[in-house]
Order: sequence, then structure tokens, then C-alpha cells
Amino acid sequence: MKPEETVDYNIKVAWHAISRMYNTQAAHYDITTSIGFVLLNIDQEAGTPATKIAPLLGLETRSLTRILRSMEEKGLIYKQADALDKRSVRIFLTELGLEKKEVSRQTVRHFNGKVRERVSQAQLDNFFRVAAQITGLVEGKIMFEDFELKPLLKEVVA
Repeated sequence: MKPEETVDYNIKVAWHAISRMYNTQAAHYDITTSIGFVLLNIDQEAGTPATKIAPLLGLETRSLTRILRSMEEKGLIYKQADALDKRSVRIFLTELGLEKKEVSRQTVRHFNGKVRERVSQAQLDNFFRVAAQITGLVEGKIMFEDFELKPLLKEVVA
């Protein structure tokens, strides 16, 4: 099977192209794709608990910690103890963070608008269904439950 005939290859190639495009655009505003996605997921009024951000973005906690530290150094966010639960920390946007969030929002809207100009709603609906099915298969952790590598290795060695 050729790489371009596999599902994962096509998803990865498409995402890397999108990510490069977003990073190129983000660099004009002194942010990154990752920072932009975090900004988009912080509630402008109430802030967002730090523990809720990583799962929203599918990030590891360590990766999010680095991103948040960078965002704080750039003056995009600030942290504050939760008013109800002092053990919890909420992330709030600064004025600069609000500006960069708007840049991120407009960039995502522009990209989606351009895609919708060229891809029919029926095609997008089908794409969303297929993407949801693939995500469900992967997250359901059933993908490899009937897969056993050891017999395959024995055949290769023999």
C-alpha cells in the first residue's frame, strides 16, 4: 500500500499543511498556532480553569504548561486563583491576549470560509462524519484489540 493510499498519511499531510499555513500567518502577529488555539479556548469573561484547557486541545499537560508559560511571558494571559476553589487556577486574557484571540478567530474563520467556497456542504458533511468515525475508533481503543504482532514477526524472521 502506498502512503498516499492510507488514511493516516492523508490526515497527517493535511494537518501539517494547515499547521504550516496557520504558523506562517500567526508569525505575522508574534504568536504560534498552539498559542492561537489556546487563546480561542479561554473564556473572555470568566477565564478558564487551567486543567480544562489541555483536554480541549488534545494536549499533554507538560506541553500546555510550556505554552502557558510562554503566553504569560508575552503578556497574553495571567493566572488567578479560582474564587470558589483556591486550589484551582484560572487563566484570563490580558488586553493583548484579547487582541491576539481576535486575530486567531478571524484567521480560523477566513480559512473555513475559503474551504467552504471550494468544497460543497455535502462533501464537508461527509468529511465530518468520516472524521468523527475515525476519531471514535481511535478513542474507543478498539483499533488494535484483535491485532497481534508476534506471529507476524515470526513470519518475517523465518
